Amino acid sequence: MVVPLLLAAVVGNLLGALPFGYLVARAKGVNIFEVGSKNPGATNVRRVLGNGPGNVVLLLDAAKGALAVALFPLIHLVGPQYCPFDADGLLILELVSLVASVLGHSFSCFTGFRGGKGVATGAGGFAVLFPVGALIAFGVFITCLAFSRFISLSSILSSITLPIAAYFLDRSPLLVGVSVVIALFVILRHRANIGRLLGGTESKIGQKKPASPPPAP
Repeated sequence: MVVPLLLAAVVGNLLGALPFGYLVARAKGVNIFEVGSKNPGATNVRRVLGNGPGNVVLLLDAAKGALAVALFPLIHLVGPQYCPFDADGLLILELVSLVASVLGHSFSCFTGFRGGKGVATGAGGFAVLFPVGALIAFGVFITCLAFSRFISLSSILSSITLPIAAYFLDRSPLLVGVSVVIALFVILRHRANIGRLLGGTESKIGQKKPASPPPAP
């Protein structure tokens, strides 16, 4: 099973590495790595360019994770001879591809290994892999955002919710373990935000965006 695992890792990583935040901003004449938080994630795109481009990036980033997880079951469904694995084998391929897509998004080979924080890509993958848990996590995200208006805090709490939901809903130990790893990765990627939250300087959703972002070179 070594070759399929390597294939899942490579395909997932390349899907995750697609730099939609950079490309959408570039189409608007902005180098997203030079404005706002200098992060190509949907939050920074929305803050710099508005809700429309930000929501497009959010959906595209989530779609990367969803496709990374759904690809191998789709291949198995269409042609079982090309993906001849049982349910446990497919789950392993899905999880490997999901982790690889989150890493690819955060360290994109197309942008000098710079990238976002992996929240949308991970959410898209879990929406396919563990929809009930993803829905619970989304509820936590929306509730936290409504009260705090901090996207970073909402993202952290929702990522922590996933492994808790997976554990109490008696999902596979492997799924629980991977969701823990991704939650820890999301927290690590938000370490600067955590510092600003503790210091009272973190930006809230709806705060005024920069007036005139510099054009892309």
